[in-house]
Amino acid sequence: MPEREFVVWGSSGHALVLLDLLAAQGARIIALFDNHQHATPMQPGIPLHYGETGFHSWLASRSVVGIAGAVAIGGGRGTDRRRLLGLLSGCGLPCPVIVHPTASVAASARLGDGSQVLMGACVSSCAVLGIGCIVNTRASVDHECQLGAGVHVGPGATLCGCVRIGDDVFVGAGATILPRVSIGHGATIGAGAVVTRDVRPGATVLGIPARECLLYPSTEQAHCNP
Repeated sequence: MPEREFVVWGSSGHALVLLDLLAAQGARIIALFDNHQHATPMQPGIPLHYGETGFHSWLASRSVVGIAGAVAIGGGRGTDRRRLLGLLSGCGLPCPVIVHPTASVAASARLGDGSQVLMGACVSSCAVLGIGCIVNTRASVDHECQLGAGVHVGPGATLCGCVRIGDDVFVGAGATILPRVSIGHGATIGAGAVVTRDVRPGATVLGIPARECLLYPSTEQAHCNP
């Protein structure tokens, strides 16, 4: 990646990983944005602005020619990630694909704008990723997989060949999805799950083999179907 200036939406968690990667590739981070008013600056010398109001104030203060954008919001927040990518690009801040130097991306793979392939991850032959996808540390997306927009494949997760995943799906750390399985949009695959059959849109699946579950946040318990 050629040296250039970046702004990053997000200031903690996934942002810390992305900031290290961009800095290692010679990029200069000139501004951070965060939707949480209680976020605190974590990168000395980089100004932190709050919400879209802060973003538009910053935007009005300077030219954005030559500046790129990145969205550092991970987990099951694909809809938010895609919306912010649209905001940045619509304001003249292109959001390029970001690939860690230790990652492997096949020449025949296609990655959508704003996608990120992190340390030790693999995107194999003829795989297609929509905009704003994250393939996290040591995750594997095998041949001919098709990922919709806003998908996050967690650390160490494995997508076997020809898997199809809808928009805004979150695949938890260490999960495995077997070949030719389809995952509906907005679904969540729990950490360590082994998915052997199709998952309907919006469902949460857990376990080995993975089963659809109803989550009860107040008790941190789940009830899974047979």
